[in-house]
Amino acid sequence: MSLSQATRLARRETRGGLRGFSIFVACLTLGIATIAAIGSLRAAIEAGLAAEGATLLGGDAEISFTYRMASHDERNWITGKSRAVSEIVDFRSMAVVHSGESAERTLTQVKAVDNAYPLVGSVELEPKMPLAKALTGKNGWPGAVMQGLLIDRLGLALGDTFKLGQQEFVLMARLIREPDSSESFALAPRTIVTLAGLENSGLLAPGTLFSSYYRLDFPPDPDLAALESDARTNFENSGMRWRDSRNGAPGLSRFIDRFGAFLTLVGLAGLAVGGVGVSTAIRAYLASKTEVIAILRSLGASRNTIFLTYFLQIGIVATFGIAMGLLLGALVPILLAPLILKVLPFPAIFELYPMPLAEAAAYGTLTAMLFTLWPLAKIENVSPTALFRNALDVRSGLPATRYLIIIAVLLATLVLLAAWLSGSAKLTVWFASGVVFAMLLLSLIALGLRALVRALPRNLRPTPTLRWALNAIGHSHETTTPVVLSLGLGLSVLATIGQVDGNLRKAIVQDLPEVAPSFFFVDIQKSQFSEFQARLDANGAVSKLESAPMLRGVITRLRGMPAREAAGDHWVLRGDRGITYAAEIPENTKVTEGRWWPRDYSGPPQISFAAEEALEMGILLGDKITINVLGRDITAKVTSFREVDFSTAGMGFIMVMNPTALEEAPHSFIATVYAQEEAEAGLLSEISGALPNVTAIHVREAIQRVSLLVSQLANATTYGATAILLTGFLVIVGAAAAGQNSRTYEAAILKTVGAARSQILTSFALRAALLGATAGLVALMVGLTGAWAVMTFVMDGDFSVIWPNALIVVTAGVATNLLSGLLFAMPSLSVRPAHALRARD
Repeated sequence: MSLSQATRLARRETRGGLRGFSIFVACLTLGIATIAAIGSLRAAIEAGLAAEGATLLGGDAEISFTYRMASHDERNWITGKSRAVSEIVDFRSMAVVHSGESAERTLTQVKAVDNAYPLVGSVELEPKMPLAKALTGKNGWPGAVMQGLLIDRLGLALGDTFKLGQQEFVLMARLIREPDSSESFALAPRTIVTLAGLENSGLLAPGTLFSSYYRLDFPPDPDLAALESDARTNFENSGMRWRDSRNGAPGLSRFIDRFGAFLTLVGLAGLAVGGVGVSTAIRAYLASKTEVIAILRSLGASRNTIFLTYFLQIGIVATFGIAMGLLLGALVPILLAPLILKVLPFPAIFELYPMPLAEAAAYGTLTAMLFTLWPLAKIENVSPTALFRNALDVRSGLPATRYLIIIAVLLATLVLLAAWLSGSAKLTVWFASGVVFAMLLLSLIALGLRALVRALPRNLRPTPTLRWALNAIGHSHETTTPVVLSLGLGLSVLATIGQVDGNLRKAIVQDLPEVAPSFFFVDIQKSQFSEFQARLDANGAVSKLESAPMLRGVITRLRGMPAREAAGDHWVLRGDRGITYAAEIPENTKVTEGRWWPRDYSGPPQISFAAEEALEMGILLGDKITINVLGRDITAKVTSFREVDFSTAGMGFIMVMNPTALEEAPHSFIATVYAQEEAEAGLLSEISGALPNVTAIHVREAIQRVSLLVSQLANATTYGATAILLTGFLVIVGAAAAGQNSRTYEAAILKTVGAARSQILTSFALRAALLGATAGLVALMVGLTGAWAVMTFVMDGDFSVIWPNALIVVTAGVATNLLSGLLFAMPSLSVRPAHALRARD
């Protein structure tokens, strides 16, 4: 028969409806809708960042420096190329409010601006007023605006005064929104003042940790690429950094891309769970078509014709499911846009984006074909005589070799497509390998469980209800395998996320404070260090003090090449990094390779580099590294590598140089102080009162902010995993629905031999609970293994089982399967035995 004949048969078959495909459509729709919604949301954010690039940046372009302002030549270039310029200085300081003899002190992120700020966008204040008016101040004091969290923490009211360094400011308004605030993660709430107001504060002394930014507004239609090239050519060795509105928030864009790609992979795992439901639905549908297939085979229909007939039918249903998923994935973000925009700290433009929908459609089509071909292809193994005996069995044997090849090609295409679209081939391959491994393991567990319960001796089945439940598990492929597969895979993802999240929180909130210092003190001037050290030495609550000179620099060249060409886009090269100098090997430092310079060394600059980062960047002993410090290039030879442990939140530097290379440059000192928790407030008050320009970073508060960020990321991932679990529930419902007739027949037999309704119901409940517990335990094992691998090899941290999360996974497995099992058990009990037995005949 030809394709046209198969098409005609498929069309006639669909006239009677496609009952039994509701779960098929639901699984496919939910999986595709999840991926399409994630892709649409990511596209909306990317469009918002692109459209608001200049606003997010604060101008058409930005030139920034570390530890210094622009030089005379740099200012001339900036003013010569632009029609307007805004100068900004950003740093951390202590906001101090005096009340009688006591004082309240809190860390704040200070932005000092000029009269031109902001070049693009607007600052939103409460009460509403122009920023320039707020910063003018009153009663002879310069004005300031603060974020609400900082105002509440300091107990301030509008019109009250506070100090930054040695300068008094008056609070004029509450800061609601600043247009250029989305790029960085800040450890403290924001305060905005004027550059002129800081002149007498003592906070911008040479060596102080600050960054300067110059926002540029160009004439219409600027050639940003040419301007960037000109700036880099003129100031190649100045340590200048350039950003422009083509990518106004590169860090944020990179995060959105990576996190969006990860959530898409989570969505693909949900689609894989849905694929189990697709396969189960197809097996049940083909089993219901035994008589039709038998008649077609008897009338001379070839295997290819039958295959094409049902392939086309299933294709129609799959197309409908894919279309529904795309519709939901496109519309839900648009409909929820008002709610989403309220919680997003950056712009987004919600509209219809074709590319994410095309991506979701491709994933859905490949997944549907992948899980359809296996059961559909195996009908070729069934003879017409077996069909007439109502013995259609699409489980036994393997499909023909040609179908196995097609399935392998589809799987490889799906993985390659995901790797290409996600932009992270390594992550995709590992994720896909984990999903495939989990599915294979769960399939083997399901087979092993059936074999085990069949082999159990009678004395281990003490009650009739338990015997009936175990017999059903051992002899029912249609129920056991889909339940263990779908529920197990969904719970595996949840278990992995739960354990990783729990271990990260434990490391940050519980373990880290035990080894972390109480404070980081920065901006300690050379002339102040003796007094600073003397005060801490005299304080009995201080158990340990570590200090080091502190500079910051940008690695510009490696082995004579531009750094990014030599070492790629490594995080060490993204911006400036802390540098220190030391004559001797610092305490608790282990040199892993090479030799430290002599104590009295005064030759050409040498550098000791962090060993792990050097390995990642391909840095070898003897390599020359050029670092720009305060606009001056210093080229140093790598003479040693060191172990640097950043996990304790203590002092750690990527680069350490010999003293003569840096000690003449303007710089300050940094110190970490370990003290008793109850003495921290008094210590902060003493140091801030005596040395007002010194900034204290309370490590405990910083840890809490990082913990909140980790929690938000984990919650976002959990939402994706919950979609997987919902898909798994649909698969379980589909498997339960497919086995409704057999359950009704089983209940009728048991009633006929004298079983009570309560016994039959207990048997069904035990069956569901045992399968759910098995899926939950296997998922827990997979989740623990995955979380251990992530914490050990990715996070490079310790792993311990978070038992509350583990118990939730097992409980969810039992509860989910028990709920669906009982949902379909009740109708089976209401059917009269005689009616069920006559229908079976």
